[in-house]
Amino acid sequence: MDKRNAMRAGAVTAAATLMMVMSSPAMALTRDDGDDPGTGLSVGATLGLFVALPIVAFAVIAGLCMFPGSK
Repeated sequence: MDKRNAMRAGAVTAAATLMMVMSSPAMALTRDDGDDPGTGLSVGATLGLFVALPIVAFAVIAGLCMFPGSK
């Protein structure tokens, strides 16, 4: 019975992997009607938006959770 489950899991994994490989990410390069991309972000803006801002948000939330119990 255990071997059957392992074979089933392998088949599902292989099928999912095959579907991901067969999908074409190159279709993202073709523009759709009404597509109007903006200007790209600079390195500083990217780091600020995706690194610094989540760290600051985490620190603020953690601080708000810790301070009420610090009596």
